[in-house]
Amino acid sequence: MRLGMLMPYLDGLVTSGGFLREFAAAAEDCGLESLWTVEHVVVAQDYEPLYPYSPDGKMPGGDLGVPMTDPLETLAFLAGASTTLKLGTAMVVAPLHSPVVLAKRAATLDIQSGGRLLLGLGIGWQKEEYAAIGVPFADRGARLDECIGAMRALWTESPAGYSGTHVSFDKQFCLPQPSRPVPIVLGGNSVPAVRRAGLVGDGWFPYTITSDDFARGADRIREIATAEGRSEDAVEMTIWPGSRDFTREFDADFVRPYVRAGASRIVLTPPMFGEESLLTGVERLADYVDRYRDEVVAKL
Repeated sequence: MRLGMLMPYLDGLVTSGGFLREFAAAAEDCGLESLWTVEHVVVAQDYEPLYPYSPDGKMPGGDLGVPMTDPLETLAFLAGASTTLKLGTAMVVAPLHSPVVLAKRAATLDIQSGGRLLLGLGIGWQKEEYAAIGVPFADRGARLDECIGAMRALWTESPAGYSGTHVSFDKQFCLPQPSRPVPIVLGGNSVPAVRRAGLVGDGWFPYTITSDDFARGADRIREIATAEGRSEDAVEMTIWPGSRDFTREFDADFVRPYVRAGASRIVLTPPMFGEESLLTGVERLADYVDRYRDEVVAKL
């Protein structure tokens, strides 16, 4: 079982380069397979609909905002501070970006890291963020679909062309190209999101999902992939059980159904409070990961 770590607030609260270098080295030394960053370009003070992943509809941080560094910029820094860690985004809100510019940024990071990028893409949920950037909220799913197609064209064709409603170009060189199309990991667990993962995803990483819904989604993805002539295991499945119930992150009985349903990577959150807090010493990471292996992974 591969273990990754999500860094949404760690990289936002502790932005010094020295800390991040030490963290990357510690993550690599203790055998973590991957580090994952998240994205919100901006966060509105008031938003509607409410945050869908908490009972009170508020993001962590409440009215004070949520510190989040740019995901690709942070991963570029971590790439230079490590040699084997895979570098994932969970998720870049793809419709907020030009697909052509995002393709260039992702290719650059993948090339310069030696092929370690896992580009997680989603559509987000905050209308106000879309409005601030000047992108329509209503057609975000279609924009994500075209973003994937356009980027893969730029990564594999030279010159490249793509014709869509929201992005079109012809006979364009986007060089250098990655050695292979950057793996695209898709978020979400709605019916369209699951279908998209089965059709075109290299990975699926849903958030705050029950084990039963994860199992149903995984079965549907395998069914769709097979129907499209892809292999049954074409879509690698990642899960962060703690996003569903943080209090049960170290509960093997809680985690086990996700693994049985097909998850091959488990993502943890970094300890930020109490005796194991990384904010007072990254050397604590090894003990934290070893404890997870003993209390959870060994019992799966």
